[in-house]
Amino acid sequence: MTDEESATPHWLFGDQLGPHFTDPSGGGPHRDAPLLMIEARSVFRRRRFHRAKAHLILSAMRHRAAELGDRVRYVKADTYREGLREALGDGPVTVHHPTSHAARAFVDTLPSVRVLPARGFLVTHEEFRKWADGRGTKHLRQEDFYRWVRRTHDLLMEGDEPAGGRWNLDHDNREPPPRGASGLGVPAPYRPRESDIDAEVRADLDRWARDGDVGFVGEDAPRRFPATRREALAALRRFAEHRLATFGAYEDAVLAEDRTMSHSLLSSSLNLGLLDPAECVERAEVRWRSGEAPLNSAEGFVRQIAGWREFVWHVYWYFGPEYRESNALGHRGRLPEWFTELSSRGTGANCVGHVLDQVRETGWTHHIPRLMILGSLALQRGWDPRAVTDWFHRSFVDGYDWVMVPNVVGMSQYADGGRMTTKPYTSGGAYIDRMSDLCGPCRYKPSVRVGEDACPFTAGYWNLLHRHRDRFEHNARMGQVVRGLDRLTDLDELLEQERHRRY
Repeated sequence: MTDEESATPHWLFGDQLGPHFTDPSGGGPHRDAPLLMIEARSVFRRRRFHRAKAHLILSAMRHRAAELGDRVRYVKADTYREGLREALGDGPVTVHHPTSHAARAFVDTLPSVRVLPARGFLVTHEEFRKWADGRGTKHLRQEDFYRWVRRTHDLLMEGDEPAGGRWNLDHDNREPPPRGASGLGVPAPYRPRESDIDAEVRADLDRWARDGDVGFVGEDAPRRFPATRREALAALRRFAEHRLATFGAYEDAVLAEDRTMSHSLLSSSLNLGLLDPAECVERAEVRWRSGEAPLNSAEGFVRQIAGWREFVWHVYWYFGPEYRESNALGHRGRLPEWFTELSSRGTGANCVGHVLDQVRETGWTHHIPRLMILGSLALQRGWDPRAVTDWFHRSFVDGYDWVMVPNVVGMSQYADGGRMTTKPYTSGGAYIDRMSDLCGPCRYKPSVRVGEDACPFTAGYWNLLHRHRDRFEHNARMGQVVRGLDRLTDLDELLEQERHRRY
Protein backbone atom coordinates (compact mmCIF):
# COMPACT_ATOMS: atom_id res chain seq x y z
CA MET A 1 0.00 0.00 0.00
CA THR A 2 1.34 3.40 -0.93
CA ASP A 3 1.83 6.26 1.52
CA GLU A 4 -1.02 8.07 -0.21
CA GLU A 5 -3.37 5.11 0.35
CA SER A 6 -2.36 4.77 3.99
CA ALA A 7 -3.21 8.42 4.54
CA THR A 8 -6.66 8.13 2.94
CA PRO A 9 -9.30 8.78 5.62
CA HIS A 10 -11.84 6.08 6.37
CA TRP A 11 -15.47 6.98 7.08
CA LEU A 12 -17.38 5.02 9.72
CA PHE A 13 -21.16 5.03 9.51
CA GLY A 14 -23.12 4.90 12.76
CA ASP A 15 -23.74 1.17 12.41
CA GLN A 16 -20.08 0.31 11.74
CA LEU A 17 -18.73 0.76 15.24
CA GLY A 18 -16.87 -2.44 16.07
CA PRO A 19 -13.15 -3.17 15.64
CA HIS A 20 -13.79 -5.29 12.54
CA PHE A 21 -14.70 -2.11 10.64
CA THR A 22 -11.20 -0.68 11.14
CA ASP A 23 -9.35 -3.98 10.68
CA PRO A 24 -6.91 -3.62 7.73
CA SER A 25 -7.03 -7.32 6.83
CA GLY A 26 -9.15 -8.50 3.93
CA GLY A 27 -9.31 -5.16 2.16
CA GLY A 28 -10.02 -2.94 5.15
CA PRO A 29 -8.62 0.54 5.77
CA HIS A 30 -4.93 1.01 6.49
CA ARG A 31 -4.07 0.65 10.18
CA ASP A 32 -2.84 4.23 10.21
CA ALA A 33 -5.71 5.72 8.22
CA PRO A 34 -7.37 8.68 9.93
CA LEU A 35 -11.02 8.03 10.70
CA LEU A 36 -14.11 10.15 10.14
CA MET A 37 -17.52 9.96 11.79
CA ILE A 38 -20.45 12.21 10.88
CA GLU A 39 -23.47 12.83 13.08
CA ALA A 40 -26.07 14.10 10.62
CA ARG A 41 -29.14 15.73 12.15
CA SER A 42 -31.09 15.17 8.92
CA VAL A 43 -31.31 11.44 9.71
CA PHE A 44 -33.62 12.22 12.62
CA ARG A 45 -35.68 14.69 10.64
CA ARG A 46 -36.56 12.19 7.93
CA ARG A 47 -38.35 9.82 10.28
CA ARG A 48 -40.00 10.08 13.67
CA PHE A 49 -37.81 7.53 15.42
CA HIS A 50 -38.33 5.97 18.79
CA ARG A 51 -36.59 8.15 21.34
CA ALA A 52 -34.67 5.20 22.82
CA LYS A 53 -33.38 4.30 19.34
CA ALA A 54 -32.13 7.82 18.66
CA HIS A 55 -30.45 7.84 22.06
CA LEU A 56 -28.77 4.47 21.52
CA ILE A 57 -27.39 5.38 18.08
CA LEU A 58 -25.97 8.73 19.18
CA SER A 59 -24.61 7.28 22.40
CA ALA A 60 -22.89 4.46 20.53
CA MET A 61 -21.38 6.84 17.98
CA ARG A 62 -20.10 9.27 20.59
CA HIS A 63 -18.73 6.51 22.79
CA ARG A 64 -16.86 5.07 19.81
CA ALA A 65 -15.42 8.48 18.96
CA ALA A 66 -14.23 8.86 22.56
CA GLU A 67 -12.52 5.46 22.36
CA LEU A 68 -10.76 6.33 19.09
CA GLY A 69 -9.45 9.61 20.46
CA ASP A 70 -7.25 11.70 18.21
CA ARG A 71 -7.44 9.20 15.37
CA VAL A 72 -11.02 10.18 14.56
CA ARG A 73 -12.58 13.42 13.47
CA TYR A 74 -16.16 13.61 14.70
CA VAL A 75 -18.28 16.07 12.76
CA LYS A 76 -21.74 17.24 13.74
CA ALA A 77 -23.49 18.50 10.61
CA ASP A 78 -26.92 18.94 9.14
CA THR A 79 -26.32 16.33 6.40
CA TYR A 80 -23.69 13.76 5.51
CA ARG A 81 -22.76 15.76 2.43
CA GLU A 82 -22.10 18.86 4.53
CA GLY A 83 -20.09 16.82 7.02
CA LEU A 84 -17.91 15.36 4.29
CA ARG A 85 -17.34 18.78 2.81
CA GLU A 86 -16.37 20.23 6.18
CA ALA A 87 -14.01 17.40 7.04
CA LEU A 88 -12.46 16.54 3.70
CA GLY A 89 -13.45 19.00 1.05
CA ASP A 90 -13.19 17.05 -2.18
CA GLY A 91 -10.51 14.74 -0.83
CA PRO A 92 -10.66 10.93 -1.11
CA VAL A 93 -12.21 8.72 1.54
CA THR A 94 -12.96 5.01 1.93
CA VAL A 95 -16.03 3.46 3.53
CA HIS A 96 -17.25 -0.07 4.04
CA HIS A 97 -20.35 -1.03 2.06
CA PRO A 98 -23.29 0.82 3.71
CA THR A 99 -26.30 -1.05 5.06
CA SER A 100 -29.12 0.56 3.06
CA HIS A 101 -29.92 1.15 -0.59
CA ALA A 102 -30.28 4.87 0.07
CA ALA A 103 -26.87 5.13 1.74
CA ARG A 104 -25.23 3.07 -1.00
CA ALA A 105 -26.82 5.24 -3.69
CA PHE A 106 -25.58 8.34 -1.88
CA VAL A 107 -21.96 7.23 -1.60
CA ASP A 108 -22.05 6.14 -5.25
CA THR A 109 -22.76 9.76 -6.22
CA LEU A 110 -19.54 10.89 -4.55
CA PRO A 111 -16.57 10.50 -6.90
CA SER A 112 -14.08 10.79 -4.05
CA VAL A 113 -15.49 7.80 -2.11
CA ARG A 114 -14.14 4.29 -2.58
CA VAL A 115 -16.46 1.58 -1.24
CA LEU A 116 -14.80 -1.37 0.51
CA PRO A 117 -16.47 -4.79 0.97
CA ALA A 118 -19.29 -5.15 3.49
CA ARG A 119 -18.43 -6.34 6.97
CA GLY A 120 -20.41 -7.66 9.90
CA PHE A 121 -21.81 -10.73 8.14
CA LEU A 122 -20.71 -14.33 7.63
CA VAL A 123 -21.43 -14.52 3.89
CA THR A 124 -20.23 -12.08 1.23
CA HIS A 125 -22.48 -10.60 -1.44
CA GLU A 126 -20.64 -12.58 -4.09
CA GLU A 127 -21.04 -15.87 -2.21
CA PHE A 128 -24.76 -15.34 -1.71
CA ARG A 129 -25.32 -14.32 -5.31
CA LYS A 130 -23.62 -17.48 -6.50
CA TRP A 131 -25.72 -19.58 -4.13
CA ALA A 132 -29.00 -17.84 -5.04
CA ASP A 133 -28.37 -17.83 -8.80
CA GLY A 134 -27.64 -21.52 -8.62
CA ARG A 135 -31.08 -22.27 -7.17
CA GLY A 136 -32.75 -21.98 -10.56
CA THR A 137 -35.94 -20.60 -8.99
CA LYS A 138 -37.56 -17.29 -8.18
CA HIS A 139 -38.13 -18.48 -4.62
CA LEU A 140 -35.42 -18.44 -1.97
CA ARG A 141 -35.86 -20.39 1.25
CA GLN A 142 -34.15 -19.57 4.51
CA GLU A 143 -33.89 -23.23 5.54
CA ASP A 144 -31.90 -24.12 2.41
CA PHE A 145 -29.61 -21.14 2.93
CA TYR A 146 -29.17 -21.94 6.62
CA ARG A 147 -28.01 -25.49 5.88
CA TRP A 148 -25.55 -24.17 3.30
CA VAL A 149 -24.12 -21.67 5.81
CA ARG A 150 -23.81 -24.38 8.46
CA ARG A 151 -21.82 -26.54 6.06
CA THR A 152 -19.58 -23.83 4.63
CA HIS A 153 -18.79 -22.33 8.04
CA ASP A 154 -18.64 -25.65 9.92
CA LEU A 155 -21.23 -24.56 12.50
CA LEU A 156 -22.66 -27.22 14.81
CA MET A 157 -21.42 -29.95 12.50
CA GLU A 158 -20.19 -33.49 13.14
CA GLY A 159 -18.21 -34.23 10.03
CA ASP A 160 -20.56 -33.75 7.09
CA GLU A 161 -23.71 -34.10 9.19
CA PRO A 162 -25.50 -31.68 11.50
CA ALA A 163 -24.87 -32.16 15.19
CA GLY A 164 -27.53 -34.40 16.65
CA GLY A 165 -28.60 -35.65 13.20
CA ARG A 166 -31.09 -32.86 12.46
CA TRP A 167 -30.53 -29.48 10.83
CA ASN A 168 -33.42 -27.74 12.48
CA LEU A 169 -34.54 -28.33 16.07
CA ASP A 170 -37.44 -25.89 15.78
CA HIS A 171 -39.85 -28.64 16.84
CA ASP A 172 -38.11 -28.75 20.24
CA ASN A 173 -38.23 -24.96 20.57
CA ARG A 174 -41.97 -24.37 20.49
CA GLU A 175 -42.93 -25.08 24.07
CA PRO A 176 -45.68 -22.91 25.55
CA PRO A 177 -44.75 -21.02 28.71
CA PRO A 178 -44.72 -23.05 31.92
CA ARG A 179 -48.28 -23.31 33.22
CA GLY A 180 -48.99 -20.86 36.01
CA ALA A 181 -45.54 -19.24 35.83
CA SER A 182 -45.05 -15.50 35.65
CA GLY A 183 -41.46 -15.85 34.42
CA LEU A 184 -38.75 -18.33 33.49
CA GLY A 185 -36.74 -17.57 36.61
CA VAL A 186 -33.48 -17.07 34.72
CA PRO A 187 -30.92 -14.34 35.49
CA ALA A 188 -31.82 -10.98 34.02
CA PRO A 189 -30.13 -9.81 30.81
CA TYR A 190 -27.15 -7.50 30.94
CA ARG A 191 -27.99 -3.87 31.67
CA PRO A 192 -25.40 -1.15 31.00
CA ARG A 193 -24.67 1.81 33.21
CA GLU A 194 -25.13 5.19 31.66
CA SER A 195 -22.19 7.58 31.33
CA ASP A 196 -21.74 11.33 30.98
CA ILE A 197 -22.03 10.79 27.23
CA ASP A 198 -25.57 9.46 27.73
CA ALA A 199 -26.48 12.54 29.75
CA GLU A 200 -25.14 14.73 26.94
CA VAL A 201 -27.13 12.80 24.33
CA ARG A 202 -30.31 13.05 26.36
CA ALA A 203 -29.86 16.81 26.78
CA ASP A 204 -29.34 17.21 23.03
CA LEU A 205 -32.43 15.18 22.19
CA ASP A 206 -34.47 17.19 24.69
CA ARG A 207 -33.29 20.42 23.10
CA TRP A 208 -33.97 19.27 19.54
CA ALA A 209 -37.48 18.17 20.46
CA ARG A 210 -38.14 21.36 22.41
CA ASP A 211 -37.01 23.48 19.48
CA GLY A 212 -39.28 21.54 17.14
CA ASP A 213 -36.31 20.47 15.05
CA VAL A 214 -37.09 16.75 15.33
CA GLY A 215 -39.86 14.65 16.81
CA PHE A 216 -39.81 11.29 18.53
CA VAL A 217 -42.17 8.55 19.60
CA GLY A 218 -41.82 6.36 22.66
CA GLU A 219 -39.94 6.81 25.90
CA ASP A 220 -36.27 7.26 26.62
CA ALA A 221 -35.77 5.39 29.87
CA PRO A 222 -32.25 4.72 31.15
CA ARG A 223 -30.39 3.05 28.29
CA ARG A 224 -31.10 -0.69 28.16
CA PHE A 225 -28.81 -1.80 25.35
CA PRO A 226 -25.03 -1.76 24.84
CA ALA A 227 -23.47 1.34 23.30
CA THR A 228 -19.84 0.18 23.41
CA ARG A 229 -17.87 -2.86 22.37
CA ARG A 230 -17.06 -3.57 26.02
CA GLU A 231 -20.75 -3.50 26.99
CA ALA A 232 -21.72 -5.66 24.02
CA LEU A 233 -19.14 -8.31 24.95
CA ALA A 234 -20.43 -8.28 28.52
CA ALA A 235 -23.98 -8.77 27.22
CA LEU A 236 -22.87 -11.66 25.00
CA ARG A 237 -21.00 -13.27 27.87
CA ARG A 238 -23.97 -12.97 30.25
CA PHE A 239 -26.34 -14.47 27.70
CA ALA A 240 -24.03 -17.37 26.86
CA GLU A 241 -23.25 -18.21 30.47
CA HIS A 242 -26.58 -17.59 32.17
CA ARG A 243 -29.43 -17.52 29.62
CA LEU A 244 -28.56 -19.60 26.54
CA ALA A 245 -29.31 -22.91 28.25
CA THR A 246 -32.99 -22.01 28.71
CA PHE A 247 -33.34 -20.14 25.43
CA GLY A 248 -34.36 -22.94 23.10
CA ALA A 249 -37.47 -24.57 24.54
CA TYR A 250 -39.30 -21.29 25.25
CA GLU A 251 -37.98 -19.35 22.27
CA ASP A 252 -41.51 -18.73 20.96
CA ALA A 253 -43.29 -18.31 24.30
CA VAL A 254 -44.63 -15.04 25.71
CA LEU A 255 -45.26 -14.09 29.35
CA ALA A 256 -46.75 -10.76 30.37
CA GLU A 257 -44.44 -10.27 33.35
CA ASP A 258 -41.28 -11.64 31.72
CA ARG A 259 -40.65 -9.41 28.73
CA THR A 260 -37.24 -10.77 27.81
CA MET A 261 -37.69 -14.47 28.66
CA SER A 262 -34.30 -16.06 27.77
CA HIS A 263 -33.67 -14.00 24.64
CA SER A 264 -30.20 -12.58 24.07
CA LEU A 265 -31.11 -8.93 23.38
CA LEU A 266 -27.99 -8.80 21.18
CA SER A 267 -29.68 -7.69 17.94
CA SER A 268 -29.01 -3.99 18.49
CA SER A 269 -25.34 -4.69 19.26
CA LEU A 270 -24.99 -6.78 16.11
CA ASN A 271 -26.76 -4.19 13.99
CA LEU A 272 -24.61 -1.35 15.35
CA GLY A 273 -21.55 -3.40 14.43
CA LEU A 274 -20.42 -3.72 18.06
CA LEU A 275 -20.46 -7.51 17.78
CA ASP A 276 -19.48 -9.73 14.88
CA PRO A 277 -21.87 -12.61 14.14
CA ALA A 278 -19.03 -15.12 14.02
CA GLU A 279 -18.08 -14.53 17.65
CA CYS A 280 -21.71 -14.92 18.72
CA VAL A 281 -22.37 -18.26 17.03
CA GLU A 282 -18.95 -19.58 18.02
CA ARG A 283 -19.65 -18.73 21.68
CA ALA A 284 -22.93 -20.67 21.52
CA GLU A 285 -21.23 -23.69 19.97
CA VAL A 286 -18.54 -23.68 22.64
CA ARG A 287 -21.20 -23.69 25.35
CA TRP A 288 -22.91 -26.68 23.74
CA ARG A 289 -19.72 -28.67 23.17
CA SER A 290 -18.70 -28.09 26.79
CA GLY A 291 -22.04 -29.39 28.00
CA GLU A 292 -23.16 -26.03 29.39
CA ALA A 293 -26.11 -25.62 26.98
CA PRO A 294 -28.41 -28.13 25.26
CA LEU A 295 -28.20 -28.54 21.51
CA ASN A 296 -31.70 -27.19 20.85
CA SER A 297 -30.79 -23.89 22.54
CA ALA A 298 -27.47 -23.55 20.74
CA GLU A 299 -29.04 -24.46 17.39
CA GLY A 300 -31.94 -22.07 17.89
CA PHE A 301 -29.57 -19.19 18.59
CA VAL A 302 -27.25 -20.09 15.71
CA ARG A 303 -30.27 -20.27 13.40
CA GLN A 304 -31.35 -16.76 14.39
CA ILE A 305 -27.95 -15.32 13.44
CA ALA A 306 -26.43 -17.60 10.79
CA GLY A 307 -29.85 -18.34 9.28
CA TRP A 308 -32.37 -15.53 9.70
CA ARG A 309 -30.07 -12.51 10.09
CA GLU A 310 -27.77 -13.49 7.23
CA PHE A 311 -30.69 -14.40 5.01
CA VAL A 312 -32.59 -11.13 5.36
CA TRP A 313 -29.40 -9.11 4.83
CA HIS A 314 -28.71 -10.84 1.55
CA VAL A 315 -32.33 -10.95 0.37
CA TYR A 316 -32.42 -7.18 0.85
CA TRP A 317 -29.53 -6.67 -1.59
CA TYR A 318 -30.30 -9.56 -3.95
CA PHE A 319 -33.91 -8.51 -4.62
CA GLY A 320 -32.92 -4.87 -5.04
CA PRO A 321 -34.46 -1.53 -4.03
CA GLU A 322 -37.75 -2.24 -5.83
CA TYR A 323 -38.47 -5.10 -3.41
CA ARG A 324 -39.78 -2.66 -0.79
CA GLU A 325 -42.59 -1.72 -3.18
CA SER A 326 -43.94 -5.29 -3.27
CA ASN A 327 -47.65 -5.51 -2.45
CA ALA A 328 -48.87 -8.80 -3.84
CA LEU A 329 -52.01 -8.75 -1.67
CA GLY A 330 -52.91 -5.19 -2.66
CA HIS A 331 -53.16 -3.95 0.93
CA ARG A 332 -53.60 -0.16 1.19
CA GLY A 333 -55.01 0.42 4.67
CA ARG A 334 -53.67 3.26 6.80
CA LEU A 335 -52.08 2.55 10.14
CA PRO A 336 -54.35 3.95 12.88
CA GLU A 337 -52.97 6.79 14.96
CA TRP A 338 -53.07 4.83 18.20
CA PHE A 339 -50.79 2.24 16.61
CA THR A 340 -48.28 4.74 15.22
CA GLU A 341 -48.22 6.53 18.60
CA LEU A 342 -47.62 3.22 20.43
CA SER A 343 -50.74 3.74 22.50
CA SER A 344 -52.44 0.71 24.02
CA ARG A 345 -55.59 2.77 24.55
CA GLY A 346 -56.64 2.27 20.94
CA THR A 347 -57.28 -1.44 21.23
CA GLY A 348 -59.31 -3.67 23.48
CA ALA A 349 -57.12 -6.67 22.67
CA ASN A 350 -54.88 -7.33 25.66
CA CYS A 351 -52.09 -8.89 23.60
CA VAL A 352 -51.82 -5.90 21.27
CA GLY A 353 -51.99 -3.39 24.12
CA HIS A 354 -49.40 -5.26 26.15
CA VAL A 355 -46.91 -5.41 23.26
CA LEU A 356 -47.42 -1.77 22.30
CA ASP A 357 -46.78 -0.75 25.90
CA GLN A 358 -43.50 -2.62 25.83
CA VAL A 359 -42.44 -1.11 22.51
CA ARG A 360 -43.32 2.38 23.76
CA GLU A 361 -41.33 1.91 26.96
CA THR A 362 -38.29 0.08 25.59
CA GLY A 363 -38.18 0.13 21.78
CA TRP A 364 -37.93 -3.65 21.81
CA THR A 365 -39.88 -6.86 22.06
CA HIS A 366 -38.87 -10.31 20.94
CA HIS A 367 -39.67 -11.94 17.62
CA ILE A 368 -42.98 -13.63 18.43
CA PRO A 369 -44.79 -10.46 19.60
CA ARG A 370 -43.35 -8.69 16.55
CA LEU A 371 -44.37 -11.35 14.05
CA MET A 372 -47.44 -13.07 15.48
CA ILE A 373 -49.09 -10.12 17.22
CA LEU A 374 -48.02 -6.81 15.65
CA GLY A 375 -47.23 -8.11 12.18
CA SER A 376 -50.17 -10.50 12.11
CA LEU A 377 -52.54 -7.69 13.12
CA ALA A 378 -51.26 -5.49 10.27
CA LEU A 379 -51.61 -8.33 7.76
CA GLN A 380 -55.13 -9.26 8.82
CA ARG A 381 -56.28 -5.63 8.79
CA GLY A 382 -54.82 -5.04 5.33
CA TRP A 383 -52.48 -2.19 6.24
CA ASP A 384 -50.09 -0.86 3.61
CA PRO A 385 -46.94 -3.01 3.87
CA ARG A 386 -44.64 -0.10 3.08
CA ALA A 387 -46.10 1.90 5.97
CA VAL A 388 -45.83 -1.15 8.24
CA THR A 389 -42.17 -1.55 7.24
CA ASP A 390 -41.47 2.09 8.03
CA TRP A 391 -43.21 1.75 11.41
CA PHE A 392 -41.05 -1.22 12.41
CA HIS A 393 -37.94 0.60 11.19
CA ARG A 394 -38.69 3.66 13.31
CA SER A 395 -40.09 1.98 16.40
CA PHE A 396 -37.43 -0.60 17.27
CA VAL A 397 -33.92 0.03 18.57
CA ASP A 398 -32.58 -2.73 16.31
CA GLY A 399 -34.61 -1.69 13.27
CA TYR A 400 -32.66 -0.86 10.11
CA ASP A 401 -33.79 -0.72 6.50
CA TRP A 402 -32.01 -3.93 5.53
CA VAL A 403 -33.61 -5.77 8.46
CA MET A 404 -37.15 -4.53 8.14
CA VAL A 405 -37.74 -4.59 4.39
CA PRO A 406 -37.35 -8.39 3.99
CA ASN A 407 -38.65 -9.15 7.47
CA VAL A 408 -41.86 -7.16 7.01
CA VAL A 409 -42.45 -7.22 3.25
CA GLY A 410 -41.52 -10.89 2.92
CA MET A 411 -41.99 -12.68 6.23
CA SER A 412 -44.58 -10.63 8.10
CA GLN A 413 -46.88 -9.16 5.44
CA TYR A 414 -46.41 -11.71 2.63
CA ALA A 415 -46.33 -8.71 0.33
CA ASP A 416 -43.82 -10.38 -1.98
CA GLY A 417 -46.25 -13.19 -2.77
CA GLY A 418 -43.98 -15.89 -1.39
CA ARG A 419 -40.56 -15.06 -2.79
CA MET A 420 -38.91 -15.77 0.58
CA THR A 421 -41.53 -17.60 2.68
CA THR A 422 -43.86 -20.48 1.89
CA LYS A 423 -46.94 -19.00 3.58
CA PRO A 424 -48.10 -15.95 5.54
CA TYR A 425 -47.08 -15.78 9.21
CA THR A 426 -50.47 -15.24 10.83
CA SER A 427 -52.88 -17.13 13.02
CA GLY A 428 -56.08 -17.01 14.96
CA GLY A 429 -56.29 -16.29 18.66
CA ALA A 430 -55.77 -19.94 19.59
CA TYR A 431 -52.05 -19.73 18.79
CA ILE A 432 -51.60 -16.63 20.95
CA ASP A 433 -53.55 -18.31 23.74
CA ARG A 434 -51.40 -21.43 23.55
CA MET A 435 -48.06 -19.61 23.45
CA SER A 436 -48.74 -16.85 25.99
CA ASP A 437 -50.64 -15.86 29.12
CA LEU A 438 -52.09 -12.76 27.44
CA CYS A 439 -55.55 -14.06 26.57
CA GLY A 440 -56.79 -14.83 30.09
CA PRO A 441 -57.39 -11.20 31.15
CA CYS A 442 -58.58 -10.11 27.70
CA ARG A 443 -62.17 -9.01 27.05
CA TYR A 444 -62.13 -11.13 23.87
CA LYS A 445 -62.17 -14.93 23.74
CA PRO A 446 -59.77 -16.69 21.36
CA SER A 447 -62.33 -19.41 20.60
CA VAL A 448 -65.03 -16.91 19.55
CA ARG A 449 -65.11 -15.47 16.04
CA VAL A 450 -68.46 -13.62 15.93
CA GLY A 451 -70.10 -11.33 18.46
CA GLU A 452 -69.02 -9.00 21.23
CA ASP A 453 -66.50 -11.51 22.58
CA ALA A 454 -65.00 -12.29 19.15
CA CYS A 455 -61.20 -12.30 19.20
CA PRO A 456 -59.88 -9.84 16.60
CA PHE A 457 -57.23 -12.37 15.58
CA THR A 458 -59.60 -15.31 15.25
CA ALA A 459 -62.11 -13.33 13.21
CA GLY A 460 -59.36 -11.48 11.39
CA TYR A 461 -57.68 -14.73 10.38
CA TRP A 462 -60.79 -16.10 8.67
CA ASN A 463 -61.50 -12.74 7.10
CA LEU A 464 -57.98 -12.67 5.63
CA LEU A 465 -58.35 -16.18 4.21
CA HIS A 466 -61.67 -15.26 2.62
CA ARG A 467 -60.31 -12.00 1.19
CA HIS A 468 -57.43 -13.80 -0.54
CA ARG A 469 -58.95 -17.21 -1.06
CA ASP A 470 -58.07 -17.37 -4.75
CA ARG A 471 -54.38 -17.00 -3.89
CA PHE A 472 -54.15 -19.02 -0.69
CA GLU A 473 -56.17 -22.09 -1.71
CA HIS A 474 -53.44 -22.98 -4.23
CA ASN A 475 -50.73 -22.77 -1.57
CA ALA A 476 -49.66 -26.30 -0.63
CA ARG A 477 -49.35 -25.34 3.05
CA MET A 478 -52.67 -23.46 3.23
CA GLY A 479 -55.12 -25.27 0.98
CA GLN A 480 -56.64 -27.41 3.71
CA VAL A 481 -57.22 -24.55 6.16
CA VAL A 482 -58.68 -22.34 3.41
CA ARG A 483 -61.20 -25.07 2.60
CA GLY A 484 -62.28 -24.74 6.22
CA LEU A 485 -64.08 -21.54 5.17
CA ASP A 486 -66.76 -23.76 3.64
CA ARG A 487 -67.56 -25.19 7.06
CA LEU A 488 -68.17 -21.84 8.73
CA THR A 489 -71.92 -21.42 9.12
CA ASP A 490 -71.47 -17.84 10.34
CA LEU A 491 -69.08 -16.66 7.62
CA ASP A 492 -71.37 -13.93 6.28
CA GLU A 493 -71.91 -12.58 9.77
CA LEU A 494 -68.16 -12.68 10.42
CA LEU A 495 -67.35 -10.80 7.22
CA GLU A 496 -69.91 -8.12 8.01
CA GLN A 497 -68.50 -7.79 11.51
CA GLU A 498 -64.97 -7.36 10.22
CA ARG A 499 -66.00 -4.76 7.67
CA HIS A 500 -66.99 -2.48 10.56
CA ARG A 501 -64.08 -3.20 12.88
CA ARG A 502 -62.07 -0.09 13.60
CA TYR A 503 -58.66 -1.73 13.85
